[in-house]
Amino acid sequence: MWILIIGGLVLGAFLGIFYLISRFARFFIIRRAAKDRRIYRYLIGMVPAAVLVLGLRTVFDTINAAICILHLTVIWILCDIVSRIAEKKRGERFKKYYAGIFALGITAVYLTCGWYLAHHVWRTLYTLETEKQVGTLRIVQFADSHIGSTFDGEGFQKHVDAMQAENPDIVVITGDYVDDDTSREDMEAACAALGTLETTYGVYYAFGNHDKGYYGPGYRGYSGADLIAELEKNHVTVLQDETVLLDNRFYLIGRQDRSEGAGRASMDVLTAQLDPEKYSIVLDHQPYEYDAQAAAEVDLVLSGHTHGGQLFPFHRMGQWMGLDAMIYGMEQRGNTSFIVTSGISDWIIQFKTGCKSEYVVVDIISQ
Repeated sequence: MWILIIGGLVLGAFLGIFYLISRFARFFIIRRAAKDRRIYRYLIGMVPAAVLVLGLRTVFDTINAAICILHLTVIWILCDIVSRIAEKKRGERFKKYYAGIFALGITAVYLTCGWYLAHHVWRTLYTLETEKQVGTLRIVQFADSHIGSTFDGEGFQKHVDAMQAENPDIVVITGDYVDDDTSREDMEAACAALGTLETTYGVYYAFGNHDKGYYGPGYRGYSGADLIAELEKNHVTVLQDETVLLDNRFYLIGRQDRSEGAGRASMDVLTAQLDPEKYSIVLDHQPYEYDAQAAAEVDLVLSGHTHGGQLFPFHRMGQWMGLDAMIYGMEQRGNTSFIVTSGISDWIIQFKTGCKSEYVVVDIISQ
């Protein structure tokens, strides 16, 4: 799906460039320079369009430059439509090309907000009450750090410090901690940051679809086994279809990622021997098998993967296409609560216009 999305973004941006050239050609200064000759207007209009594209490509990579161009194109089209409606109502055309001015200004503000929403990390709190007599538990969850994207290994430390300030009983990492573009140096620095956490019951990790790497260890300089070794070196417990019992009150079930296919255990197998009087928490990177998890009557499922939908208005696409059961937030099915975080960072895309970056705090309280 990502290949289709990214390919569509690049193609859309390429087509958008031609539209932008025609729009720049409408500004008065270009019309005057071209002496209002259409062919010259378009040729001169290529200059600011080229400057814009090269500038964005210098600041960002190709994908994020394409996203900027696509946003500008769409917003400019909308501004042109509104301007045309206003001109019809007033009965005459505007002397200045206000639609272009507004399009440039709105896009700049919108994408600046999108950049901030992606690079600033918020705290999101959920409080869950249970009839099970298990006392209380404070969980801090984060996912999709993709170390090296919006912050590097050393920059991760400030987010770890923020999570430490929550006084968590446990910290859980629900996948995509790293990806293929995370350097070994950043991976090790980020793991060292996790090693500074002080909790009641420890730090736990479940794999996501990116963590083991799609291109082999030669591409990034380490394997999934190397990542496990570095995490365990820093006192992080890696759960791969495994269950641990915390203080004889809470089960923590860490699943293999859905990308493992038939290689991961079913919910029936993972919950067969569990005491139903204890509270069960599942770490499952991709929010997908909700029916099976609800049927297993686990109490809480924590996931990531979706990045909160990332970009409006496509933020529900994964759910519309049946790729994810939920995109963001909390949902209740039977006795099971499901929470999907938008992630503490991003993968390739450096903007969030349909959500914000976050870590999650979950307080479990007996009634």
